[in-house]
Amino acid sequence: MTPTKSEAPTAPQRVLLDESVPHDLLLHLADVDVVTVQKLGWAGTKNGALLRAAREAGIQVLVTVDRRIEYQQNISKSGVALVVLEARSTRMPDILPLVPALRAVLPLVRVGEVTHVAV
Repeated sequence: MTPTKSEAPTAPQRVLLDESVPHDLLLHLADVDVVTVQKLGWAGTKNGALLRAAREAGIQVLVTVDRRIEYQQNISKSGVALVVLEARSTRMPDILPLVPALRAVLPLVRVGEVTHVAV
Protein backbone atom coordinates (compact mmCIF):
# COMPACT_ATOMS: atom_id res chain seq x y z
CA MET A 1 0.00 0.00 0.00
CA THR A 2 1.36 3.42 -0.97
CA PRO A 3 1.07 6.04 1.76
CA THR A 4 -1.16 8.97 0.96
CA LYS A 5 0.13 12.49 1.35
CA SER A 6 -1.28 12.71 4.91
CA GLU A 7 0.41 9.41 5.85
CA ALA A 8 3.80 10.37 4.49
CA PRO A 9 6.36 10.97 7.22
CA THR A 10 7.11 14.60 7.93
CA ALA A 11 10.34 16.16 9.09
CA PRO A 12 10.41 16.86 12.82
CA GLN A 13 9.51 20.41 13.69
CA ARG A 14 11.99 22.72 15.35
CA VAL A 15 10.38 24.56 18.23
CA LEU A 16 11.53 27.83 19.79
CA LEU A 17 10.53 28.83 23.32
CA ASP A 18 10.10 32.58 23.63
CA GLU A 19 11.97 34.26 26.46
CA SER A 20 8.70 34.70 28.37
CA VAL A 21 8.29 30.92 28.65
CA PRO A 22 9.96 29.23 31.66
CA HIS A 23 13.09 27.24 30.72
CA ASP A 24 11.84 24.32 32.81
CA LEU A 25 9.34 23.61 30.04
CA LEU A 26 12.28 22.02 28.18
CA LEU A 27 12.21 19.16 30.69
CA HIS A 28 8.65 18.32 29.59
CA LEU A 29 9.49 18.42 25.87
CA ALA A 30 12.52 16.14 25.95
CA ASP A 31 11.54 14.29 22.76
CA VAL A 32 10.90 17.52 20.81
CA ASP A 33 13.56 19.46 18.89
CA VAL A 34 13.25 22.56 21.08
CA VAL A 35 15.56 25.47 21.85
CA THR A 36 15.18 28.69 23.83
CA VAL A 37 15.58 32.26 22.65
CA GLN A 38 18.28 32.70 25.30
CA LYS A 39 20.25 29.66 24.12
CA LEU A 40 20.36 31.12 20.60
CA GLY A 41 21.50 34.50 21.93
CA TRP A 42 18.30 36.21 20.80
CA ALA A 43 17.13 37.48 24.21
CA GLY A 44 15.71 40.98 23.92
CA THR A 45 15.03 40.60 20.18
CA LYS A 46 11.82 42.36 19.10
CA ASN A 47 9.01 40.09 17.91
CA GLY A 48 9.25 40.90 14.18
CA ALA A 49 13.01 40.31 14.12
CA LEU A 50 12.56 37.19 16.25
CA LEU A 51 10.08 35.69 13.79
CA ARG A 52 12.43 36.42 10.87
CA ALA A 53 15.43 34.97 12.71
CA ALA A 54 13.43 31.86 13.63
CA ARG A 55 12.32 31.31 10.04
CA GLU A 56 15.86 31.81 8.73
CA ALA A 57 17.17 29.33 11.32
CA GLY A 58 14.72 26.66 10.13
CA ILE A 59 12.45 26.92 13.16
CA GLN A 60 8.81 26.18 12.37
CA VAL A 61 7.10 26.85 15.72
CA LEU A 62 7.34 29.68 18.26
CA VAL A 63 5.82 28.95 21.67
CA THR A 64 5.03 32.03 23.73
CA VAL A 65 2.84 33.34 26.52
CA ASP A 66 2.70 36.76 24.82
CA ARG A 67 -0.95 37.09 23.85
CA ARG A 68 -0.34 40.32 21.93
CA ILE A 69 2.14 38.99 19.35
CA GLU A 70 -0.55 37.59 17.06
CA TYR A 71 -2.12 41.05 16.79
CA GLN A 72 1.18 42.92 16.46
CA GLN A 73 2.76 40.67 13.82
CA ASN A 74 1.56 39.19 10.54
CA ILE A 75 1.78 35.54 11.56
CA SER A 76 0.20 34.30 8.33
CA LYS A 77 3.22 35.65 6.41
CA SER A 78 5.85 35.02 9.09
CA GLY A 79 6.90 31.56 7.93
CA VAL A 80 6.43 30.30 11.50
CA ALA A 81 3.56 28.72 13.42
CA LEU A 82 2.68 30.49 16.65
CA VAL A 83 1.51 28.63 19.76
CA VAL A 84 0.19 30.89 22.52
CA LEU A 85 0.08 29.36 26.00
CA GLU A 86 -2.85 30.85 27.89
CA ALA A 87 -1.74 30.52 31.49
CA ARG A 88 -2.54 32.64 34.52
CA SER A 89 1.13 33.61 34.78
CA THR A 90 4.52 32.72 33.33
CA ARG A 91 5.40 30.67 36.42
CA MET A 92 5.97 26.96 35.83
CA PRO A 93 3.13 25.85 38.18
CA ASP A 94 0.71 27.76 35.92
CA ILE A 95 2.33 26.49 32.68
CA LEU A 96 2.57 22.84 33.74
CA PRO A 97 -1.15 22.03 33.29
CA LEU A 98 -0.85 23.13 29.65
CA VAL A 99 1.93 20.66 28.80
CA PRO A 100 -0.31 17.74 27.70
CA ALA A 101 -2.32 20.03 25.38
CA LEU A 102 0.88 21.64 24.06
CA ARG A 103 2.39 18.24 23.30
CA ALA A 104 -0.85 17.24 21.54
CA VAL A 105 -0.99 20.31 19.28
CA LEU A 106 2.68 20.53 18.30
CA PRO A 107 2.41 17.85 15.58
CA LEU A 108 -0.73 19.55 14.23
CA VAL A 109 0.26 23.21 14.03
CA ARG A 110 0.82 24.75 10.63
CA VAL A 111 3.21 27.48 9.55
CA GLY A 112 1.40 30.82 9.34
CA GLU A 113 -1.30 29.86 11.84
CA VAL A 114 -1.91 30.72 15.49
CA THR A 115 -2.88 28.01 17.97
CA HIS A 116 -4.02 28.79 21.50
CA VAL A 117 -3.37 26.27 24.27
CA ALA A 118 -5.48 26.60 27.40
CA VAL A 119 -6.77 24.31 30.12
